Amino acid sequence: MDSAFDKSANHATSAPAFLSVWDIQAYYGESYIVQGVSLNVHEGEILALLGRNGAGKTSTLRSIARLGNPRVTHGEIWLDHKPLHSMNAWQASQAGIALVPEDRRIIAGLTVEENLKLAQIAPPSGWSIDRIYELFPRLGERRRQEGVTLSGGEQQMLAIARALARDIKVLLLDEPYEGLAPVIVQEIEKTLNVIKSQGITTVIVEQNAIAALNLADRAVILDSGAVVFDGSARDVLDNAELRSEYLAI
Repeated sequence: MDSAFDKSANHATSAPAFLSVWDIQAYYGESYIVQGVSLNVHEGEILALLGRNGAGKTSTLRSIARLGNPRVTHGEIWLDHKPLHSMNAWQASQAGIALVPEDRRIIAGLTVEENLKLAQIAPPSGWSIDRIYELFPRLGERRRQEGVTLSGGEQQMLAIARALARDIKVLLLDEPYEGLAPVIVQEIEKTLNVIKSQGITTVIVEQNAIAALNLADRAVILDSGAVVFDGSARDVLDNAELRSEYLAI
């Protein structure tokens, strides 16, 4: 790999990692999707996980969340000294991992508030409903409206709010800006910065790479299931050759 693109995780920061992924390898059936991905994320940091379609970004998020598909066959995943790689999905959730998927998974037939309360049924609970409405006043205004009837941006807010209703340490976001108007993207960006100020670590997968890079502290770029760059988000924004080769922007 060209040395201009070679940014190892060790050079990114000397602080100990809060979330550490080491050499994970994962398959969908016989397809080798995640090919030895290693990355570190530090407490309170926003990491942009980028790459072209099919690079392995969503599969990496799902592997961290221990969802079982893709099937992880090798490697280790540690969160705050706890071995996620030996956990199943519900145990990873209790340990503090929350994945907001691209399709948001709002539960039909339930109001906004019922979606939030359902997330708090099993311990440990996180933010109170009132605190969530302070961060998302639109949701407070629509608390009695069925969640699936919200606009796309409001559903994304609800999906993030539902994650915060749990006691989370790491928020994994898969394509949070998909299909949203720029003004709504800006609103969600402001929300994510508030979440960061509360000490919650965030990993964001997003095709709108420029928006993700402007939000993030650091970036990891995947290509064909492997890490090709690990460094600051500013380094990616300033490197047109890197963006052209791996992000097509």
